Amino acid sequence: MIDLSGARWFKSSKSPNADTCVEIAHLSAEAVGVRDSKDPGGPVLVFSGGQWDAFLASDVWRG
Repeated sequence: MIDLSGARWFKSSKSPNADTCVEIAHLSAEAVGVRDSKDPGGPVLVFSGGQWDAFLASDVWRG
């Protein structure tokens, strides 16, 4: 299990509405966390660095 207590969460500066955001945290050199900004105490999805890189390179990210 990954300790999230020291995570520094941030939102994209390009987010048009603060109520519809996800927040991202670099948890380690090999892990990225993603959570719903409306529920900061809720569940966190954790992705490996490779998974995160693949997402950023995908068409899903580019819209």
